[in-house]
Amino acid sequence: MQIRNATSADLSAVETLLSASDLPLDGVKDNFASFVVAEVEGEVTGAIGLEQFGSVALLRSAVVSAEHRGGGVGRRLVEQLLKHAEEAGIEELYLLTTTAEKYFPRFGFTRTARSAVPDAVRASAEFRGACPETAVVMKRRVETGARAPS
Repeated sequence: MQIRNATSADLSAVETLLSASDLPLDGVKDNFASFVVAEVEGEVTGAIGLEQFGSVALLRSAVVSAEHRGGGVGRRLVEQLLKHAEEAGIEELYLLTTTAEKYFPRFGFTRTARSAVPDAVRASAEFRGACPETAVVMKRRVETGARAPS
């Protein structure tokens, strides 16, 4: 498995993965330059994106193909995205989830209120309606030199 920065040629495969997992496509194309993909034998098997708003960002579109779940693909994608966030000077990282609330705490994310999310992040397509109001909001501080807990 290879984890690498996404290229424009990967967009269709990522959109297919997102659709197959009932995840929103809103804003993906506009932010695709900040996506990372997992590739196995030339096939895109997972993806994750970062939507940056100054020193805060939204972790978005975390997806792994059904046949590759449970094998560490998601973990490696999240770890790579956290590294990119740190390198980009991100101080706080937010996410919305309807299915992975128990997955993200292992990376330092905790639940937070929608009202605590900065306005710039709340203006993203995901917060404006791509994700339902019932989605759990999570937050993680990104510290320089910090690494995600194992």
